[in-house]
Amino acid sequence: MSWQARLLNIWLRATEKPFLTRAKTARALRVSFDLKARLFFHAPFGTRKKTQTLADRPALFVTPRGVTPRRVILHFHGGAHVFGSPQAYSAMLANLARRAEAVAILPQYPLAPEHSFPQAPDHCLATYRAVLAMGYDPADVIIGGDSAGGNLALSVLVSLLRTGEPLPAGLYGLSPLTDMTFSGGSVVDNADAEVVLPITRISEAAAGYLDGHPGQDPLASPLFADFTGACPVWLTAGDTEILLDDTVRLDQRLKEQGVRTETKIERDLPHVWPLFHNILPEARVTLDALAAWCRAQTGAKAATR
Repeated sequence: MSWQARLLNIWLRATEKPFLTRAKTARALRVSFDLKARLFFHAPFGTRKKTQTLADRPALFVTPRGVTPRRVILHFHGGAHVFGSPQAYSAMLANLARRAEAVAILPQYPLAPEHSFPQAPDHCLATYRAVLAMGYDPADVIIGGDSAGGNLALSVLVSLLRTGEPLPAGLYGLSPLTDMTFSGGSVVDNADAEVVLPITRISEAAAGYLDGHPGQDPLASPLFADFTGACPVWLTAGDTEILLDDTVRLDQRLKEQGVRTETKIERDLPHVWPLFHNILPEARVTLDALAAWCRAQTGAKAATR
């Protein structure tokens, strides 16, 4: 582990975890995260960003310098379904898109508690359909997300498998939330080691998002879904995260259902560490690996599922 990662963990434990514990409102979370993103997360020089309407809501289109937009990464941002924004995650996606030689699209999906389940997954599914309606070949589309956004990406895949619609070339999840019942052992076992997420607030956010809907619903908790026939899936999480078992158990379930997976469990890295690509060597290594996987899944040379 790099010295940068060690210092980052100390800083996150001293600042972010306490803030997430005491923040009183969704607005406070949103304002704080967006401000910090502007200060700390920076896209490569020459990145073009443009907001367009996609499925009747804004979406941010991020195009790295010199990239012809044939390959698409449709990314759903994290934030416990409560905060986060396309702009806040645009730097990470610009760095991933540059490496993957792709254009990234970040939808502004409806947030809880103002918009409860299933409004967010319904909109995310609509954005995937809208991307295909723009003329993109599903074989050139990768969908993914981080944390709660990984949850939404997986819910899109669940819906596509149910309806028999064209599947994307692949799906990735960065520290994804896959179990809204929080039944994984790491929720308790890693509660102290986790440097970002306080489990009490995550449970509160989940309750606000579900608004009484059963957490066992596979569209809310993709861990319980049937993924037979799914596209390849790439997952990563840190071994000290409270959501570690969300990734480990999903990987096992996908393999049992015949889905090709590539899963990387990293040592002592914080929740969604690729966000810190400007300062963290491990973040850049992860983005390199994910970008290579995205390129391998798309286009004529992609492996047959």
